[in-house]
This record gives sequence, structure tokens and C-alpha cells, in this order.
Amino acid sequence: MSLDSSHRGDSSADSLPADAHADRLGERLKFSGDNSFHRELRRRVDAEFKHSGTRQRDSAQMYLKTTVILATFALAYVALVFFAGTWWQALPLALVLGAAMAGIGFNIMHDGGHQAYSERRWINRLMAMTLDLVGGSSYIWQWKHARFHHTWVNVAGHDSDIDLGVLGRLSPQQPRRTWHRWQHIYLWVLYGVTAIRWHLYGDFRDMITGTIGERPFARPRGGDLVVFLVGKLAFFTLAFGLPLVFHSIGAVLLFYTVTAAVAGVLLALVFQMAHVVEEAAFPVPKEGGQQMDTPWAIHQLETTVDFARGNRVLGWLIGGLNFQVEHHLFPRISHVHYPQVARVVEDTCREYGVTYREHRTFAAGIASHYRWLRQLGRPVVAATITPTLTPASVLRG
Repeated sequence: MSLDSSHRGDSSADSLPADAHADRLGERLKFSGDNSFHRELRRRVDAEFKHSGTRQRDSAQMYLKTTVILATFALAYVALVFFAGTWWQALPLALVLGAAMAGIGFNIMHDGGHQAYSERRWINRLMAMTLDLVGGSSYIWQWKHARFHHTWVNVAGHDSDIDLGVLGRLSPQQPRRTWHRWQHIYLWVLYGVTAIRWHLYGDFRDMITGTIGERPFARPRGGDLVVFLVGKLAFFTLAFGLPLVFHSIGAVLLFYTVTAAVAGVLLALVFQMAHVVEEAAFPVPKEGGQQMDTPWAIHQLETTVDFARGNRVLGWLIGGLNFQVEHHLFPRISHVHYPQVARVVEDTCREYGVTYREHRTFAAGIASHYRWLRQLGRPVVAATITPTLTPASVLRG
């Protein structure tokens, strides 16, 4: 199955799997209700781009950004492996390399994987494969994130991005374990293991079992399998093979761990602040488990929270993912245009009486995530969640 197979048609449906695909996997969870809000929102966003004369993809700004990030990654890697001779030289280079790895994921790979980088599929595919270069699998990511997560955000048992197994409880519908009482403390440390687990275990486990979280997926075949295998070989060569030629095994393992921990913390936090916070909803399907009460676009707005929209430096570094609402509604639009899209989305939400969720600052998002982890770790918590307004948040509707 091609990496591009789930992304045909307009921007309103690119993250929704085809019915045939869903039925083949035994998945029948549907969204219900009036889609007039989504149709009008899409019309207004398209009109905004037409009026401004801006292309939704193939942005010169994005190509330049890609060059800067990849150059930073390459220079940091070369300096760390070939020139660093002491720990005080290696440590800052490892930190930069870890941030560059996260930057590739946030910016280049993410746009490519969502078909948001270019109008040309081969360019999107090439950019998506930068994830294979830094230790992930663009094919498995397409299933886990672009299909499962983007369609069924925060629905326990369907959104594998909120499934930490027994290690943590991110949704009220997940079982509570005794040790979750301290998850608001220990999960911050475990976030640093996110990339390491991905590199050394996660993708291989998914390939062997044929499942992602609780959900089956089609294992890669043909060209997709070649990309998976070559990508893993390239990553392990860069991460371990080549460095071991010049450095001791202890040094290689130490600075791999530092680099991967930096990338893991950054990747985990950006996701958590968008969905695993007090203001985000965790909806439950209707009795029988086959239908949601809301239309798809409303579901995205109820389960997603923007943060620090006015922080341009942060937005540049994390690929515009502080505009998560806009990204979930229009994942095929390049992230460099999210501020432009946000104005249209917010105005339309206000007109339709739909709540638009936002944390004004990065710190407010972190604090909300901390409180949510602590709440879910307590012995008693409500089975359902209603978004709440806290002093650190803004809910507009």
C-alpha cells in the first residue's frame, strides 16, 4: 500500500480513511451530525488563499526552512562524530542534534507525511522519508498518526497516540493503575525515552504483531518494505555503526541517549499540549461503539487545543504545531500558512457558536498538561470529561 493512498481528494477529507479501508479492518466508528460548519469553513479558507494569491503548498519559505534544518542536522552530526574530542564539545552538539532531529519531524517529515509539503506526490513522499533517516518509519507513522490519530482524536482504543499502555493514563476511559498516582512526576522522565523506544522497539514490535496499539494495520510490502528496511539500516549506521569507528561504545551509547532524549522530550511535549490537557475532550462513542455524536470537524475542535499562537520563534521551531486546531482541520495545508488559516477558523467558530480552545502561552499548556496527568492519576476521576476554563486558558466560542 502506498504511503499516499489515504490522501486523495480535497483538504476536508484527507485525514479520513476510505470506507472500504475502514471496513476491511473491521473499523466502523463513524461521525454523525450536520457538516454545514465544516463545509463553510473549508469554503472560507479556500477563498482566503484565492484572495491572497497564496499557494497552500510548495512554499518557497518551506523549501528554505527545510534547507536550514537539514543543514543544521548534518553539521551537528559531522561535528559530533568526526571532530568532538571531549565531553564538553560533544554535549552541546548532541543537544543541537537532538533538537534538529525533532525539527525534521515537526517540520519536514510532518508536512510531507500529510501531503502538505508539495502538490507533487514524489516530493511529499521524499520529505516524509526524512523520518526514516532519523530512526522512525514513515509508513508506520502514516497509519499511527495520519490515519488513526487524526481521524479519531482522543477516542480511547482508536487513537493510538494516547495509548501509553500500563505506563500512563491519558484518557478517563483508560484503566487506572496504582502507580498512576505519581504519573504527573515520572512521565516527564519517560518522555525522554519516547524516541529511544521508537528507534529500538516500537516499529519492530508493530511490524511483528501487525498492530499499532490495539488496532491492526497492513504491514508494508514491496517498495514500502524496502523503504522500511533501508531506512532502519541507514539510521543504525548513522547512530551506531559510523560513530563506533571513531569512539568507544560507552561514548556512543551515552551521546546517542542524550540526543534521542532531547528529541523524545520535544516530540512528546508538543503532542501532549495539544490534546492531553484539561480543556480537551475525550469523547466516548455511542452505545454499541460504532458512532460518535458529533460531526468530524466539531470533534477536532473539541479534542484539540492551540497554544502560544503569538510566539513566532516557537512556531517556526515546531512546524506550526502550536496551531494544532488548524492543522487538524486542514492537514493538507503547509504549516507555514497556519496563522493565516487561524484567523478564518476563529472567526467562523465565533459565528457558529463553536468553542475554539487556546492556551495563550507555552507555560500555560505545560501547566494544564501537568494538572491533567495529576487528575487522572488520582483514585477517583469522572468517566467523561467536559472542557473547563482555567485562568491559564482561553476558550472562545
